[in-house]
Amino acid sequence: MNEAVSKRREFLVNKNPIGTYIRQYWRHYLIAMLALFGAIALDLCAPIVTKHIIDDVIVNGRTELLMRYLLAFLGIGAGKAVFQYTKEYLFDVSSVGIASKMRRNLFTHVQKLSMGYFDKTNTGEILARMKDDVDRVWDALGFVGMLIIEGVVNVVSILVCMIRLSPYLTLVPLAIMPFVGYVAIKLENKLGKVYDEISEQNATLNTVAQENLSGVRTVKAFAREDFEIQKFENHNKRFYDLNMEQARTLIKYDPNITLLTRVMLVLVLLCGGFLVISGSMTIGALGAFMEYANNILWPIENIGWLSNALASAIASNRKINRILQEVPKISGPENPVTIDKIQGRIEFQNVCFSMHGAEILADISFALDKGKTLGIMGMTGSGKSTIVNLIERFYDVDEGKILIDGVDIRKLPLETVRKSSSVVMQDVFLFSDSIEENVRLGSRGIMDFETVREAAREADASEFIERMTDQYDTVVGERGVGLSGGQKQRLSIARALAKPSLLLIFDDSTSALDMETEYQIQQELSAQEGRSKIIIAHRISAVKNADEILVLDHGRIAERGTHEQLMQEKGFYYSTYEAQYGDYHKAINYIENHQIPQNKKGAKQAVWQ
Repeated sequence: MNEAVSKRREFLVNKNPIGTYIRQYWRHYLIAMLALFGAIALDLCAPIVTKHIIDDVIVNGRTELLMRYLLAFLGIGAGKAVFQYTKEYLFDVSSVGIASKMRRNLFTHVQKLSMGYFDKTNTGEILARMKDDVDRVWDALGFVGMLIIEGVVNVVSILVCMIRLSPYLTLVPLAIMPFVGYVAIKLENKLGKVYDEISEQNATLNTVAQENLSGVRTVKAFAREDFEIQKFENHNKRFYDLNMEQARTLIKYDPNITLLTRVMLVLVLLCGGFLVISGSMTIGALGAFMEYANNILWPIENIGWLSNALASAIASNRKINRILQEVPKISGPENPVTIDKIQGRIEFQNVCFSMHGAEILADISFALDKGKTLGIMGMTGSGKSTIVNLIERFYDVDEGKILIDGVDIRKLPLETVRKSSSVVMQDVFLFSDSIEENVRLGSRGIMDFETVREAAREADASEFIERMTDQYDTVVGERGVGLSGGQKQRLSIARALAKPSLLLIFDDSTSALDMETEYQIQQELSAQEGRSKIIIAHRISAVKNADEILVLDHGRIAERGTHEQLMQEKGFYYSTYEAQYGDYHKAINYIENHQIPQNKKGAKQAVWQ
C-alpha cells in the first residue's frame, strides 16, 4: 500500500508541469518581458512627440524644434525594433524549448505506462495529445502568450496616459470597454466549450485514419473501401460541423467588438473636438489622445482570437495532464531483489488471472528448469498468450506467484524481468529500420554484426536476406520493403535469438512458416542447450519434442506430460494430433510401400507435392 501511495505521489507531482518548464527558462522570459515593457514605453512616447509637433511646430510655428522631434521619432522606431526583435526571439526560443521538453516528457511518461492503459486508449488519441495539444500549449507560451501580456500592459498603460491628457475624455473608452469585455467573455465561454469537442473529435479522426492506414491490406482484401470512406467521412463531417460552429461563434461576436471599438473612436473625436473648441484641451493633446485610442484598439479587437487561443491551450494542457496523471499499475519495487546472473529457471505457482471481470487463467502451476523446453497448446482463447504477458509482467497475477530463479518477479526490477527473456510475439512488428537494426533491437549497444548474421542463420533468414540488394542494410517495416509473413516471422525469431537471454519464448511464432522451415528452426532451437524455452503453438510439430507439454482449456491445465504420455491418454492432445496428421500417416504408408525417396531434411518430398 505504501509503495502504491508513493508511486502515485511521484506521478502527481507533475500534474501541472507548466510552471516547472517556465522556471527553466525564467532568464529568457525575464529579458523578454523587459524588452516588452521597453517596446510599450516607446509606443507610449510616440503620441507625446506627435502632441509637441502639432502644438509647438504647427500651431506655435517653432520650426527649429521639428528636427529634434523627427530624430525622436527615428530613435523611437529604432529602439522599438530592437526591443521587438529581442522579445519575439526570446519568447520563441523559450516556447520551442518548452514544447520540445513537454513532448519528450509526455512520450517518456507514456512509455512507462502499463499495458492496461494501451488496452483502453486509442493510439490516435495519444498522438493527438502528443502533437496537436502540445502545439497549442507551445502557442500560448510563445507568440499568443506574448500578445496577451503585451495587450494587457498596453491597455493599462495607455489608459494611464489618456487620464493624464484628459480625465474627462478618458471616460469615453472606459464607458465602451465594459461592453467589449462582456462580449469577449461570452465569446471565450462559447469557444471554450466548442474547442473541447473539436479536440476530442480531432483525436477520434486521427484514430480512424491511423487504424485504416495500418489495416489497409485488410480493407482492400475485404473490399471495404467504400465503408471505410463513409466512416471517415462521418467523423470528418462532425469535425467540419464543430469548426463551422466555432466560426459562427466568432462571426456572431467578433463584429460586435469591432463595431464597439469604431464607435469609441468616433465618440472620442466628437467629445475631444468639443473640448478643443472650449479651450479645455489643445489640438495636439487631441491628436495624441486619438493616437492612444488607435493603439488601444488592437488588443481589444483581437481579444476574441487571443481568448480562443488561450482557451484552446488551457483545454489542451488539461488533456495532457490527464495522461500525466495516469499511474502505471505495473512498476518496479521500492527495494528490489538483485540477481547477479539469471539462470533461466521459471516457475508458476497456482497462478490465477482475470481481466475485465472474466477469468483468463485459473490455478496454473508448472516449473521450467534451465535448458529445458516447455510446450503449451490449447484452443484460441484458452490463455496461452496470457502466460507470456504475465512472464513479461505486462500484467500482475491476481493470485499465486511467478518466480524467476526462485524470486517472485514482483520483487525484481522490471528491467531485469524483461531482459531475462527473449520473446517472439504472435503479432510480428518490425520497425522502419534496417534488417540489422531490427535484429539488434534486444541489445543494440553491444551486439556486433557477426551475432546478427548468426542469429539470422539460426532463424533460417540469412538466405533471403543475402539475396536482397542491400542485404542487412535493407530497410523494412511498415514503410519499408515488402516482406512475406514467413520472412517477417523469421526476422522476429532472429531478433529473439540474438538477444543474450537464457529464456526463449515463442508465441505461435512459426504459424506463417512452411513445415520444412519450421523443422529447420526447431533443429536450431534444440541446439540452444543452455537456454530454457517456452513454445506456444497450435501445431503438434512445434511442441512434440518438448520436455513437458501443457494443454490448456478455458484457462486451466487440462492435460500435461510428454508427447508419448499425452498420446497414450487419448485426450485433447491426441485428437489434435489425429486431426493434423491423419492424412499424413496414410501418405507416408503410400510412400514407403512405393519406395518414394525422402528429401534431405527428413520430410517426404512427395507428401508436400
